[in-house]
Amino acid sequence: MRLTVDCGDVTEPSLATVGALARMQLNAKRSGCTIEIESAGPALLELLDLAGLAALLLKGQGKAEQREQARRVEEERELGDPPVL
Repeated sequence: MRLTVDCGDVTEPSLATVGALARMQLNAKRSGCTIEIESAGPALLELLDLAGLAALLLKGQGKAEQREQARRVEEERELGDPPVL
């Protein structure tokens, strides 16, 4: 049996959120079930990835490595330009 947890209303996830989801997964596994997270926002996805739980909890959303990473933009400057503070 698979249980779906809708995390769409989680706007400011914390490590406590990740811990609760991990405990839910452990209890479900002990009962012969699994949980799958649905509608997780970028902040929760990042925390799950950092905690090493993304592959375990996000089976329906692809592996963490397959999600699009945020792009950082570096601005080019001349060597003589002063740094921006």
